[in-house]
Amino acid sequence: QVQLVESGGGLVQAGGSLRLSCAASGRTFSNYAMGWFRQAPGKEREFVAAINWSADSTNYASSLKGRFTISRDNAKNTVYLQMNSLKPEDTAVYYCAASGSSSIWIISNFRSWGQGTQVTVSS
Repeated sequence: QVQLVESGGGLVQAGGSLRLSCAASGRTFSNYAMGWFRQAPGKEREFVAAINWSADSTNYASSLKGRFTISRDNAKNTVYLQMNSLKPEDTAVYYCAASGSSSIWIISNFRSWGQGTQVTVSS
């Protein structure tokens, strides 16, 4: 019900910042939670952050809280992930995801995925 396209990835030095964008189209964007996940080489996909429709609630992976900030602009059909103080361990393909519900806490509800954008953090 929703199509997602990520952008904004690239190569950055450790300690630097990037802002990822997720352009969404379809009927669910304005109604349901959105999130970001990432997958490093040889590892499973992991949860990064989620945000509800009204953008008054957010959910972050514990290890990323304080460095990453998720936001959304429903008028622009866009979700953002601001990443600061990047570390080499943050290197991964970052995926935007749409939930089938309004909950930012039920991670299994995130079932629609973009193609991903590569983030590489050099030391």
